[in-house]
Amino acid sequence: MVFFQSIRYCFHLIFGLFFLVNVTAVQSQNKIKAEILGIGFYNLENLFDTLDDPETQDEEFTPRGAKVWTQDKYNDKIEKLASVIKDFGLHYSTRGADILGVCEIENRQVLKDLIEHPFLKPMQYDIIHHESFDPRGIDLAFIYKPKVFIPFSSGMVTINLTNKSGESKPTRGILMVTGLLAGQKVCLLLNHWPSRRGGEGATKEFRIQSALVNRHLADSVRMANPDCGIIIMGDLNDNPNNESVKSSLNSCDQIDKCTKEQYFNPFYKNFMQGEGTLAHNNSWHLFDQILFSSDFIQKENSGFKFYQNHVYRKAFMIEDQGHYRNHPKRTFSGDVYNYGYSDHFPVLVFLKKNLD
Repeated sequence: MVFFQSIRYCFHLIFGLFFLVNVTAVQSQNKIKAEILGIGFYNLENLFDTLDDPETQDEEFTPRGAKVWTQDKYNDKIEKLASVIKDFGLHYSTRGADILGVCEIENRQVLKDLIEHPFLKPMQYDIIHHESFDPRGIDLAFIYKPKVFIPFSSGMVTINLTNKSGESKPTRGILMVTGLLAGQKVCLLLNHWPSRRGGEGATKEFRIQSALVNRHLADSVRMANPDCGIIIMGDLNDNPNNESVKSSLNSCDQIDKCTKEQYFNPFYKNFMQGEGTLAHNNSWHLFDQILFSSDFIQKENSGFKFYQNHVYRKAFMIEDQGHYRNHPKRTFSGDVYNYGYSDHFPVLVFLKKNLD
């Protein structure tokens, strides 16, 4: 309880002062008249460099490690990921994704290599990255277009998990970013929740705890700044109908039936129709999701309306043979390089921006 109280106090203070001081100063810089804005999330599946970082457990992703992770393989993976990102949603918006949350990246440098690839360099992405609390060194980050999104502040928020015995369990935190999205105040919460390793039931409580921290953060921001939109995204390691997402996050699946306290999850419908972002033993899961504070995309004066969402999958991203046939074409099959993209499909949401 003390933890949540301290978060609430800090963010009331930060948002109350920060937006008051900064919004007026930068609004004149952010006059983008974008009819459609693209927001995405992509688990990049172990985007490691080839160097051994003595501070993390990354030894397998080195030339002498179990995966024989060489510069040629690294360059190939960078190019494959760039080829996917450059085509995001171009049939909805000529700019593709304006903000893209990513997870499973080792450091800032791998993202720099990604956005400077010739496929992505013309898109002029910038980076928001902070070191996470993961022992393997895999982090959360955003790439974004400065002409559309102006960040104000960013940082990692700790999630203090406890098991049934009351013992602390380390986990990745939440990357929290505030800024202006096409002139609208927003708060982004980027996640990579605890996995199901050890069994879904045995690990369920950890994801519920992670969801509750997100909800406390989001609710606190909205209380301090009612006109600030909230966007929660990430690899949640749970489906849209699981307790962590449905109840703990207080999500809803139909925008016209959401209360102002709820968070709209457009991917619930996709999941119920049988779509997924990853597959295990020929069973599809939709762990990768993007949710919005409902009033952010409902209020007449917000300037935004929900337009479209989809799981982004193309034929070249799908395995066509072997044990993982019809699954996302992953980077590795065991320790054997598979010349793939990621074991997750990315997700995209498009918002309509009311033009002035």
